[in-house]
Amino acid sequence: MTRPVPAIDVRGLRKSFGPTTVLDGVDLRVDTGSVFALLGANGAGKSTTVRILTTLLRPDAGTVTVAGLPLPARAHAVRENIALTGQYAAIDDALTGTENLRLAARLAHLPSAAIPGRVRDLIERFDLAHVADRRAGTYSGGTMRRLDIAMSLVASPQVLFLDEPTTGLDPRSRLVMWEAIRELADDGVTIFLTTQYLEEADRLADRIAVLDGGRIVAEGTPDELKSLVRGGYLELRFATDADLTRAASVLDGEIDRAALTLQVHTDGDLPHVATLLERLAAEAVPVEKFGLHSPTLDDVFLTLTGSTDETKVVR
Repeated sequence: MTRPVPAIDVRGLRKSFGPTTVLDGVDLRVDTGSVFALLGANGAGKSTTVRILTTLLRPDAGTVTVAGLPLPARAHAVRENIALTGQYAAIDDALTGTENLRLAARLAHLPSAAIPGRVRDLIERFDLAHVADRRAGTYSGGTMRRLDIAMSLVASPQVLFLDEPTTGLDPRSRLVMWEAIRELADDGVTIFLTTQYLEEADRLADRIAVLDGGRIVAEGTPDELKSLVRGGYLELRFATDADLTRAASVLDGEIDRAALTLQVHTDGDLPHVATLLERLAAEAVPVEKFGLHSPTLDDVFLTLTGSTDETKVVR
């Protein structure tokens, strides 16, 4: 069976600035209609990758196709099928939300007759009706970002690039943005997301790649990446210090006297967790409360990009 043509296909991508190598043989494949997140520390090459994929920068080597079109040979055609929302909103503060959308539609060469309807649809979709006739310069940060993404979607792009779209937003505005991004993916738009918020990638992405030192050091679903790190633990809480002491004599773990807890490392496998609890029961050690904590993307990111403890990564 033939695999569907990916929305983005990158092989052996390289880019240097003078003596500094930023991308050193990057391979990426993004399926159509999915959300793909690229993670990396500041300076890892995330924005450089986005600039190449959006035709703003030429690679030094490698093959790149976006929306089924090769770069840089078909750059003009690629631009007709993509949209980019960068870290800073491309909005005219002196214009109203409606006027900004109309301007974006004209720049995208939409037929004049189609512009009013498209603007109304986007205002409704991104919940902008109550501010549509106000100057954009008066908007909150979250509303500004919603307008920015709405402007990017005027021409109904196949692929939407979001370069750290929620940077600087408060938690409530970030949640609203996450909902809007997920709805776009559900509608079939392919989304390429760069972010430093690991919870954002965990909540939104179908697949995640971690970029470090100019190379992709890991790629997979959020759960697949979490499975790379032995960071899980069983937290046991006790009613008395005496119970905690007895438990620590049965199980090896990290003791917190103030919280009356014992943290015992585990991979989360049910038989292993059951064995730990059975050992306490056999010694008649009462447990007031217990909870299983799985590795997070924070654990994965720190292990892959900043930890020197090689034993923490499953080989």
